[in-house]
Amino acid sequence: MNRRDFLKSSLACAGGVLVASNGLAQTAPSSSPPKLILSAPLTHSDWMLKPNMAWGAEGVKHMLDACKACGWSRVHWRVFDAGRSTYKSKLLAPGSTPEENSFYSPKGEEDQALFKKYAPTVTPQRIAEIQAGFLKMDYSTFDSLACAIEYGHRIGLKIDAWATINEDDHGWGWRSEFAKAHPEYRWVRKDGKPYRSQISFSFPQVREYKLALIKELLDYDIDGLFLDWIRTGDVRDNPQTDADGVADSGYETPNVEAFKQKHKLDAHEVANGDEGWVRTRAEPQTEFMRDARKLVKSARKDLPLTVMVGHPWHYRGLLDKIDGNLRGLLLDVKTWANEKLIDGAVAAGYYRDGGNAELAYEALRKETGNAIDVWTYAWVPQNVAEVELTVATAGKVGASHVLFWEADYIDDRPGAAEIQKALRARAQGL
Repeated sequence: MNRRDFLKSSLACAGGVLVASNGLAQTAPSSSPPKLILSAPLTHSDWMLKPNMAWGAEGVKHMLDACKACGWSRVHWRVFDAGRSTYKSKLLAPGSTPEENSFYSPKGEEDQALFKKYAPTVTPQRIAEIQAGFLKMDYSTFDSLACAIEYGHRIGLKIDAWATINEDDHGWGWRSEFAKAHPEYRWVRKDGKPYRSQISFSFPQVREYKLALIKELLDYDIDGLFLDWIRTGDVRDNPQTDADGVADSGYETPNVEAFKQKHKLDAHEVANGDEGWVRTRAEPQTEFMRDARKLVKSARKDLPLTVMVGHPWHYRGLLDKIDGNLRGLLLDVKTWANEKLIDGAVAAGYYRDGGNAELAYEALRKETGNAIDVWTYAWVPQNVAEVELTVATAGKVGASHVLFWEADYIDDRPGAAEIQKALRARAQGL
C-alpha cells in the first residue's frame, strides 16, 4: 500500500463503495478507433516502494520504458512529493522522509485510531517495509526530474512537471519547510479553527512562494506544466467541505477584509455558500494563475499549462461531497479558461452520486466553454476490454487526449504486455 491506496482502504471499511473506479460510460467500442494522445502521471517515490526497484537512473529507465510500452507519449513527473521535492530545489527539503508523527507512524490514540480507519488491512510488516523504503530514497543526491527528462527525451517521451500546487502536506506528516515556518498562513474555517498544514493563496507571501517553485521548474527542460489543484493537505482535517459540499475554508484575514471592503458585510455573518463570499475566496487562486501564466510565457512562450481540477460528482476523504470547482474547491476554472490562463484541463476520476468519466468530461467542457483542450480521465486498465471502453468513451465525447491514472499501476497488472500492446495500438489509431 502506498499513500494513494489508503483512500481505497478507507472506503472499503466505510461501506464497500468503490472509491476510484474507472467510471467509464458503458459505450460499445467504435469500429474505427481514433488516434489519441495518451499520457500518465508518475510518482517516482510510489513506484520505488514496489519490490526490487532500483534507485537512480536504472529505476527511472524501468519506469519510462514501461510508459513508452503503453503508448503514453507524455509523462507528468511528480516534482512535489507532498511538501518535499524530487528535484534539486532550494525551497523544498528533499523527499522522502516523513515527520516523526506521520500516516505510517501515528502518535497518540486518536491518530492511531484514524490510521486503522483509513488503512485497516495494512500489516505492521508492510508498514516496516514502507518506512524502510522511504529511508532508501535520497533525493538530496539524486535529481529524479533531471534524470527523467534526459532519458525520456532520449526515447521520445515528453516530460511535464506535475506540481501538486495546492498542498504542502500529503496524508499527514509531510509538511513543507515553508508551511512549518509560517503557521499564520494556514487555511481557516468559519469557526476560526485553522487547518493543520494547508496554506492559503489569500496571502501574497504564499503566492510568491508558489510562483518561486514554478520558477525552479522552468529552469528544467520540461515539456509542460501540469498543475494539480485537487490534492489538499492533511486528511485529519477532513471533511474540508460543509454538508452542501461548499469549501469550509477561506476565512483567512485577507479574504474576510476583501469581502467586507467590496460587499460591506462580515463574512462570518453570511452563509458559507453565499455567491459573493465564494467568489471572494476563489479570487486569490485566480490571481495566482494569472501570475503563473505570465511567468510561464515570459520563460517558455509555448510551454503548455494544464490543470487537474474537480467536477460536480467529486469527493474528498470518506466520500465527503465537493460541490464542483468554484463552490467546492474555490477554483474559478471558468475564468481561467475565459482569460486563457490554461491550455488544457482534466477532471479527476473520483466519483460519487452516479458520476463517471463521461459526465465529468462534459461538465468540465461546459464549464470551460470549449475554450481549452479538455482531456478524459481513466485508471490504468485492468485488461484489454477496459482499454476498449476507455477509447470508446474518448471517442464518444470527442476527446483527443486520455490521462491514465497512475503510471506505476501498470507494473501490477496481470497481462501487462497485452494491455500495453492494446494501448500502443490505440495511440496510433489502429
